Amino acid sequence: MHVLEMVNISKEFPGVKALDRVNLQVRKGEIHALCGENGAGKSTLMKVLSGLYPAGTYSGDIIIDGEKKQFHTITDAEKAGIAIIHQELALVKEMTVGENIFLGAEPTKRGVIQWDELYHNASIWLDRVGLRISPETKIASLGIGQQQLVEIAKALSKHTRILILDEPTAALTESEVAILMGILNQLRREGVSCVYISHKMPEVFALADWITVLRDGRTVATLDRKETNDDQVVSLMVGRELTERYPRVEHTPQETVLEVRDYNVWHPEKRNQRVIKDVSFTLRKGEILGIAGLMGAGRTELVSSLFGAYGGRSSGEVRIEGKPVRIRSVADAIKAGIGLVSEDRKRQGLVLGMDVKTNTTMATMRKVSRFGVINDNEEMKWGQRYVQDLKTKTASLETPVGTLSGGNQQKVVIGKWLMSDPKILIMDEPTRGIDVGAKYEIYHLMNRLVSQGVAIIMISSELPEVLGMSDRILVMSEGRFVREIHWREATQENIMQAATGGK
Repeated sequence: MHVLEMVNISKEFPGVKALDRVNLQVRKGEIHALCGENGAGKSTLMKVLSGLYPAGTYSGDIIIDGEKKQFHTITDAEKAGIAIIHQELALVKEMTVGENIFLGAEPTKRGVIQWDELYHNASIWLDRVGLRISPETKIASLGIGQQQLVEIAKALSKHTRILILDEPTAALTESEVAILMGILNQLRREGVSCVYISHKMPEVFALADWITVLRDGRTVATLDRKETNDDQVVSLMVGRELTERYPRVEHTPQETVLEVRDYNVWHPEKRNQRVIKDVSFTLRKGEILGIAGLMGAGRTELVSSLFGAYGGRSSGEVRIEGKPVRIRSVADAIKAGIGLVSEDRKRQGLVLGMDVKTNTTMATMRKVSRFGVINDNEEMKWGQRYVQDLKTKTASLETPVGTLSGGNQQKVVIGKWLMSDPKILIMDEPTRGIDVGAKYEIYHLMNRLVSQGVAIIMISSELPEVLGMSDRILVMSEGRFVREIHWREATQENIMQAATGGK
């Protein structure tokens, strides 16, 4: 018997049919993966299930243990044993772990919170998810992986029977992912059902019992994980067969455009701590230089410093096209011909409340203004150019960028930097949190830029991406480059060996 059935769920927004008679069935003690491109309807479907979109705003039926349910609030769904953990964690950072777990459900006696009972009970739930910390610890002092486990403990404290996880590993390290997978496997054995939304096929195939694929707001298949493979799932997601996941193009590197010599960077707060140590490298026009390494190796600190955005002091020599440059700010970097697609597009790459055209032009205002006054027609012209050029899906140029899918947000960020005519484009985790179809489009765009003479530095934690797109790979460990590998000689094994200090 199914613990959950969603039958013919349809949901419309103005001008958009987000869900069109979607069906989903989940058994007790099963991990059911929900896959699809950004905009396929996965998150919308889960918002219906979790009560975020109340009954009456959609059509179709939600059936729990054979009984039809209508949820008018998130609390209604929680009472039925359903909890959702969003990609953006909903914890109060200045409160303790225990306070967060029982927020809104604190044990009280005659209106007074019973703190000893609260922290005792919180310890029980923390123990269940394998988190060995004091419940009186402030959330702000925890890493993302630990915060994720607090969210799960919070959900389980509400006696959750159906746990929804939306892209839970987007910001986790490999070791944190392994811990999360262990917890989910344990919950499965205890009879908790899980709906797991992820773009990462290795995770889906490591965890899921069944896989449901959505495309364009419709259910296209429900598959037994043992009887399918990631190529089949990907082709169902995008509606076509991707003959190659990484469109390898033989680039022809030209003259050196960037030369970095004996470069050191110090931590902005721990002023005696060097995060980058005596780094030297070159970058040539018309190539993709991949930078690989474990989290904490210093990759982001290096490129942020070169872009004038890190904050810590630096020393060493930087030359662009043979001329020494001194970059003290982002404005200096833009003037020198450097663009940075940052790893966190929502916080550092975009202003989510502003529209597409404003986000596109904000790094190069001189092209759309005169004497400090913005020319609206020019701004529209430039915005339209990059929406068309990058095939960005948006209702209009005045659509708030925060409402776009992850892949389309990333295209707006890239368009912003293309407008600045960069000689060097740094792409830090360029496909994080976007679906396979949008990834493929960004890879083609990268190849096109390189063919036009742009030099690209690409940081990626996905080794297949590093191997599939780089011409050369620099491996970083503990703030230093420890090995350079040409793509023909590169393997996941020799990159990881170098990254972990092996010979």
